[in-house]
Amino acid sequence: MTTLFISDLHLEEQRPDITAAFHHFIEHRAMGAEALYILGDFFEAWIGDDEHTPLQEEVAARLKRLAQAGTRLFLMHGNRDFLLGNAFCERVGASLLEDPTVIDLYGEPTLLMHGDSLCTADIEYQKFRKNMRNAAWQDAFLKRPLADRQQVARQLRQISMAQNKGKEASIMDVTPGEVAEQMSAHGVRQLIHGHTHRPAVHELEVDNKSAQRIVLGDWDSKLWYIRAAPGEAPMLLDEPLQQIA
Repeated sequence: MTTLFISDLHLEEQRPDITAAFHHFIEHRAMGAEALYILGDFFEAWIGDDEHTPLQEEVAARLKRLAQAGTRLFLMHGNRDFLLGNAFCERVGASLLEDPTVIDLYGEPTLLMHGDSLCTADIEYQKFRKNMRNAAWQDAFLKRPLADRQQVARQLRQISMAQNKGKEASIMDVTPGEVAEQMSAHGVRQLIHGHTHRPAVHELEVDNKSAQRIVLGDWDSKLWYIRAAPGEAPMLLDEPLQQIA
């Protein structure tokens, strides 16, 4: 009995090697697992559940097969695929999680987040995030033609890349005080998230008690995942992408 966590695959047509690695992961790591949690930025971009690219259809088929085999699937929004909706989740047999969400991970209350909301020092990004999560904006955007949405997504991506080049690396990492505050507010001593592309296991104190923050890495040269099992501490694992793709 195992539960797996992944994040930040950034699936896109330009990286077929990552898509191939994901399919390998499904067949050889996730098949037979009790649950698979995908904690955001699964896709590099998502402009609505009504888009059906060959990549999206291929990935959807793999997820559906995994769900039909008995593995429970959970998806969480990231900063790239925050428009992923219930229609897609229902199609593949997954549940859409709120960010943040607390789960019982084999007896240990565990906070799951994408992680971008923890980067409070990046004030510019937090303003952008708030605007993009506005329900009225999303509703209006999703009513636009697909071609328009695709163009907007490309523009936003270009703007984001340009802005990030000029930012200090520390600004784009989590704020330690925000981490402690969120863990305290949710009454947990274990946090799992992605987003920062800085995979690591951090030991810290929350409310004068030992705690742990496990950060998933992005899939680029390696694939990163967490494996949890009853009676065992969650393990942060990686595998070279080239050996798999």
